[in-house]
Amino acid sequence: MRIKFSFKSRILLTFSLIIALFTAGIIYFEQQQVRKERTESLQRMLDNNALIIARYLEQNQMIHEMDTTRLKELLHYMQPELRLTLIDDKGEVLYDNRLEADRMENHLLRPEVQESIAKGSGSDIRRSTSNKLEYLYHVRYEENLFVRVALPYDVELRSFIHSANSFAYYILLFFIVSVLMVIYFSDRFSRSIRELRAFSQKVKSGAAIPPSFVFADDEVGEVSAAIVENYNLLQENRRRLAAEREKLLQHFQFSEEGIAIFSEERKEVYANSHFLQYINLILESPTLMTENLFTDPAFKEVVGFLDRNDSDGNVFSKRMEKSGKMFNVRVIIFEDRSFELYISDITRVEKRRLLKQEMTNNIAHELRTPVTSIRGYLETILGLAGENLDVRLRSFLDRAYLQTMRLSELIQDVSMLTKIEEAPDRFEMEPVNIGELLREMEADLSEKLIEKGNRYMVDVDEDIVLNGSRTLLYSIFRNLTENAIAYAGEGIEIVIRCHNENDDAYFFEFYDNGPGLEEKHLVRIFERFYRVNEGRTRKTGGSGLGLSIVKNAVLFHKGSILARNRTEGGLSFLITFPKKRS
Repeated sequence: MRIKFSFKSRILLTFSLIIALFTAGIIYFEQQQVRKERTESLQRMLDNNALIIARYLEQNQMIHEMDTTRLKELLHYMQPELRLTLIDDKGEVLYDNRLEADRMENHLLRPEVQESIAKGSGSDIRRSTSNKLEYLYHVRYEENLFVRVALPYDVELRSFIHSANSFAYYILLFFIVSVLMVIYFSDRFSRSIRELRAFSQKVKSGAAIPPSFVFADDEVGEVSAAIVENYNLLQENRRRLAAEREKLLQHFQFSEEGIAIFSEERKEVYANSHFLQYINLILESPTLMTENLFTDPAFKEVVGFLDRNDSDGNVFSKRMEKSGKMFNVRVIIFEDRSFELYISDITRVEKRRLLKQEMTNNIAHELRTPVTSIRGYLETILGLAGENLDVRLRSFLDRAYLQTMRLSELIQDVSMLTKIEEAPDRFEMEPVNIGELLREMEADLSEKLIEKGNRYMVDVDEDIVLNGSRTLLYSIFRNLTENAIAYAGEGIEIVIRCHNENDDAYFFEFYDNGPGLEEKHLVRIFERFYRVNEGRTRKTGGSGLGLSIVKNAVLFHKGSILARNRTEGGLSFLITFPKKRS
C-alpha cells in the first residue's frame, strides 16, 4: 500500500533532509580541517624535536659514535612517550630508544623515510612492525642521517586530533533550530494550502461558501483570496452568460428566421424550429438531421464558401428559390471557425419588391413614347408660333412643356434604376479618378450653384482612383449635389471630402450646412418616391428617385452609405467604397 504524505509532511521532510545533509557536510568539512590543522601542528612539534636532536648530534659529534647515555638525557627534556629512531642513509637502524636496533629491519622503504628523501621531511601514521603499536611518525633528513621521532597514536592523541565537539554541538543546535523554523513556516504555509484545498472541495461538491471563510494573512493567503475572488467573478459571469444565453435562445426560438449554430466540424450546436422547417422545403429529401444540408446540391455554394477558409471574408449570402418560395441564406463565420446559418423567408417582401419594380418599369416603358411625342409637339408649336401666341396661351404651353420635361427626367431615372437592378453587367468597369470626376461635375452644375449663391468645395486627393462605373459614380455625386442645391437653401456650403482610408476602403463624406432633416426621415430618404415634403417637392421639381439611385449605385460598387444630421447643422452622407471590387 502506497503511503500518501500531506503537503506539510512533504515540505518538512524535504527541507529537513536538505538541512541535515547541509549540516553533516559542514561538520565533516570542519572535522577534516581541524584534523589537518592539528596533525600539522603535531608534525611541526615533532619536526622541531627532530631538528633539536639532529643539531645536538652534530654539535656533539655523535653522528658516527652514538652515546646513548647523553641521548637519553636529551630525551628526558622531551615528551616521555616520544620514540626516537636514528637511521643511516642506507636504511639501517643505528639507534632506537624503545627497541634494540640490531633486531630491527631496514627502514629505507618506510613511507615517511621515502618522503623525507624527496622533501627533507616526511610523516605517516601506521602500526609499527616491530612492537605492533600505532605511531605518528615524523622523519627529518640531516647530514646523511634520518632522525625519526614518533608518538603513540593512542586514544589521547586521537581525541586531540579529532576533537571538535563544541563546533559540532553548535551545528547540531543550528540543525534543530532550522528544523523548528521549517516546521513553523511549513505549518503556516500548509494552513493556507489546507484552506485553499477546503475551498476547492466545497466548490467541487457544490457546497455554499460561507461568508466567514477567510484565508491566512500571508502571501499565500493573498494569492488564495485572489483566486477565490476570481472564482466568484467567474461564477457571476457564468450566471450572467447563462441568463444572456437563455434570452438569446428565446430570441432564436421565437424569431421568424431559421437560425442554426454549427461547430467547426459542421456539427449542430443549436437550431430553432423554423430552420428545420425551411431546410425541409429546400432540400431534395426531408430530414431531421440539419447536418444533411451540407451534402445537398442546393447548399453547394454555402459549402464552397466554408471550404475556402475566409478567402472571401466571414459573411456570405445567397438567395434560393424552392417550392414556390424565396429564401435568403446567410452564413457568418466566427473566429473559432464555428458559424451561424440564417434562412429567411423573403417570399412576400420579394414579391412586393418585384411587383413594385415591375409596375414602375411598365409605367415608365408605356409613358416613354407618348411623353416623347408630346414633348416634340410642344417644342414644334412653341417654335413655329414664336411671338404670335397669346400671352396666356404661351404661359400654358410653357408650363405643359416644363411638366413634360419633368416627366422625361422621371422616366430617365426609372430607367437608370432598372438598369442598375436588372442589368448591372451593362455598366463598363474602369479606373475612375474621383478628383477629375468631381471637377467635371462642378463645371456642369456651375450655373445652378451660382444661381443659389452656394459654395462648392472638394477635399479629395488627386491620386484617389476607384475601379467602377464612371456613369454611376458621376450619378452618385451629382444627385447628392442637386439634392443639396434644391433643398438645403441659398448661400450654403457643399463639401465633398475623403476623410480617411485604410488598406481596404476609402471613406467619403458629402455634407452641406443647411437646415438638415427630421430624424424620422433619415431612415427612409433612400426609398423610391419617398418625399419629405410634398409641397416642396412639387416646387423644386424632384422625381423622388435621386437618393434611391444613389443608394443602388453605391451598393453596385459594393460600398455603403448612410445619412445623418451634423451637430454643426446640415445633412451629411457617409459613403464607403472598397479599394478593390470583390
